Amino acid sequence: MTSKQRAYLKKLANTIEPIFQVGKLGVTPELTKAIDEALEKRELIKINVLNNCMMSSKEVCDILCERTRSQPVQIIGKKIVLYRPSKENPSIILPK
Repeated sequence: MTSKQRAYLKKLANTIEPIFQVGKLGVTPELTKAIDEALEKRELIKINVLNNCMMSSKEVCDILCERTRSQPVQIIGKKIVLYRPSKENPSIILPK
């Protein structure tokens, strides 16, 4: 992913609200499955890491990216933005 594409995704992510929260249980298989399904539908999602989570935002991001085969767009404090193009209905067209 180029820096221009990442900047475009960051701009899109500004307007969306976090749809998942990672708490004290960490990254569970159920959470991973739900995030995987959300990425297929929305392509770009924001996740909130709660204060009671034992892992850092970076660790959570790395685990989720590996398990869902998504790409990290940005990590700001306790917020993570992930991107993965949809296999069936891609709706976000990245700049070249």
